[in-house]
Amino acid sequence: MRVFVTGGSGLTGPAVVAELIAAGHTVTALARSDAAAARLESLGATPHRGSLDDLDSLRRGAEAADGVLHMAYGGDFSDLDDMMRRDRAAIEALGRPLEHSGRPLVSTSGTLVMPAGRESTERDEPDTAGIAAFRIAGERACLGFTARGVRASVVRLAPTVHGPGDHGFIGMLIATARQTGVSAYVGDGGNRWPAVHRLDAAVLFRLALEKAPAGSVLHGAAESGVTLKSIAETIARRLDLPAVSLTPAQAAAHFPSPFMATVYGFDAPVSSSYTQELLGWSPTHPTLLEDLEHGDYLPPPTS
Repeated sequence: MRVFVTGGSGLTGPAVVAELIAAGHTVTALARSDAAAARLESLGATPHRGSLDDLDSLRRGAEAADGVLHMAYGGDFSDLDDMMRRDRAAIEALGRPLEHSGRPLVSTSGTLVMPAGRESTERDEPDTAGIAAFRIAGERACLGFTARGVRASVVRLAPTVHGPGDHGFIGMLIATARQTGVSAYVGDGGNRWPAVHRLDAAVLFRLALEKAPAGSVLHGAAESGVTLKSIAETIARRLDLPAVSLTPAQAAAHFPSPFMATVYGFDAPVSSSYTQELLGWSPTHPTLLEDLEHGDYLPPPTS
């Protein structure tokens, strides 16, 4: 399959590009800089110069492809309406060339769109007033192409996509612990975060492109919920720091922003049972806590 990818040079993207190429697919990927183009070429992909705002470039990339994988998402988080607008416009540009062809369009969202406080499944409705509600518009834009003859599906990634070189939420937790001298969690730390290893996520994206039925919503979570207390305590032990509980007000001052404090206190476990059964996806790589113990997040234990 000739696959056009956006976000192929990001944090998760290179693993996905490598997975697609290893499976025999030909990958052309959006590159907005020379560095991104060089990274893609090193993986065996063909760079396609452009950006998410260059809608003509997106259309040309999709027109030449047998399938499209949209992972890129960007903009100014202080203007969520603009981010949603840009994402919808990009999805529309990518999807139109696929209309009435049965070709796949896979878009990316996050499991934090789901309601808090209970384990959600792929068939549950996202929370339109929730912490990540700004991602729902992109989900709907993608799935709307199902009625236009496109094999459209959405992959909701766990908030923690872990693996070498991760600078996401877990990296921020570790950096904050180093800066403040404590490894913190909010309240009793019992709130749960889904997690998935980057290489398992890459396999899921490939399977979605290859065989996800039209209209599928998929959960990219190998672990349904890892408690923030267990994460903070592992970080504390490895850095030889105390693990401490913070009130929400204390957390707002401790973490990089009040929004991040809310995120770190969010309880949002999800199930991926339907995804695993539907696609035969079986995560095999280390868990989040195993990665914290043996990966590159923290210095190795002293003997």
